[in-house]
Amino acid sequence: MTAMRRTRPSFSVVIPVLGEAAGIDAVVDHVRVVGYGQDVEVVVVDGDPAGSTLAALTRSGVTALTAQPGRARQQNAGAAAAGGEFLLFLHADVRLPAGAFQAAAAALAAGAALGAFSLTLRTRHPWLRLAAAGATLRSRLFSLPYGDQAFFMRREVLCALGGFPDLPIMEDVALVRAVRRAGGMVRILPGRVVASARRYEAQGPVRTTLRNLALLTLFSCGVPAARLARFYPPLPGPECGAGEGGA
Repeated sequence: MTAMRRTRPSFSVVIPVLGEAAGIDAVVDHVRVVGYGQDVEVVVVDGDPAGSTLAALTRSGVTALTAQPGRARQQNAGAAAAGGEFLLFLHADVRLPAGAFQAAAAALAAGAALGAFSLTLRTRHPWLRLAAAGATLRSRLFSLPYGDQAFFMRREVLCALGGFPDLPIMEDVALVRAVRRAGGMVRILPGRVVASARRYEAQGPVRTTLRNLALLTLFSCGVPAARLARFYPPLPGPECGAGEGGA
């Protein structure tokens, strides 16, 4: 697919995908609606070497490429191909709040090295609503958001850090900690992204929440991400892959 690139967009939205053919056009449309009036580039990075999601992409003006599977690798490849001064990393099953780009730009202008949004889950399940509230509280108290909260940062900051660490899971946690070690400020915005609850619904709300907490604790204690990845299996079916997140 031929990439159509504008000259130096303000924001580049990098969307890592795998098995997202059914919804990829809707994701692109969503970004463009939220970014209406803004200079926003959309970069879609398919972890399938055959480009199955890209084959279903019908929207024009999208920078589209394939990369080795794995969210860290896909996001790094997308960042390298992007032209924006600011980068926002959006999971395919997450939707941004209104005014997201204006709010992100203001946070970066105010000195944030990395920012993210508050979190809610697309569900009516009371436990999952509580889990999302807990994730937002954790991210604010400890300056530790997860990737499904839509990270945003300046291009030069990501480059200075060497990109997302090449880990099978916890690449988002590792990046945030790298920012903090370098003395950068992490800012959590009040606007809420809406993330899919499909992993929780498929694997059990309570079980998934407790497992995520256990994985974060073990990773914080030094257990390698490669060992922990076996306890975070991909979802079955065509909807699985790089678009998933956890609270």
